[in-house]
Amino acid sequence: MMHLMSQHCFPRLCAIRPACLPRPFHRAAPVRALLALSGAAALAACHPGGSGHGVPGDPDDPRPFAGIGSEEELRFAGTEPFWGGSVKGATLIYTTLENAEGTAITVTRFAGRGGLSFSGRLDGQGFDMMVTEGSCSDGMSDRAYPFAVTLRMGAEQRGGCAWSAQHHFTGPSQP
Repeated sequence: MMHLMSQHCFPRLCAIRPACLPRPFHRAAPVRALLALSGAAALAACHPGGSGHGVPGDPDDPRPFAGIGSEEELRFAGTEPFWGGSVKGATLIYTTLENAEGTAITVTRFAGRGGLSFSGRLDGQGFDMMVTEGSCSDGMSDRAYPFAVTLRMGAEQRGGCAWSAQHHFTGPSQP
């Protein structure tokens, strides 16, 4: 898509500017059609106000999510397969049934409008964990957690829940 748009378009992706629109299509140009549709989807995602169009957080509030402090230890867990761990600062510990001690990786924290993400590399593949505010159930206990987690490792995606000492889960302490 970059070759179809001038560089000055990206800082203002949400503003429709004639110089940012793709050139007219030629007869047999399926690749250009696909790229144009991708660009239209990106512009549609920027639509301001209204219902927020599925974007978490208050669509009228441009501030980054501040519900989890930068030095707060966040714990997370998921099932099928069982996985979990914790993240504090730039260190994330990822655990599985096979590796209960866990593997420490360095992550970069990003606060978006509706939550946080932590990105790094685990065993040579991309590791991206997104955390959003909202009631979450692990499906196996009577606990309700304050945060939902989406984990992407390579091409695999998993769901789970998260909590911290400052943001407790409700329900039994020993499920």
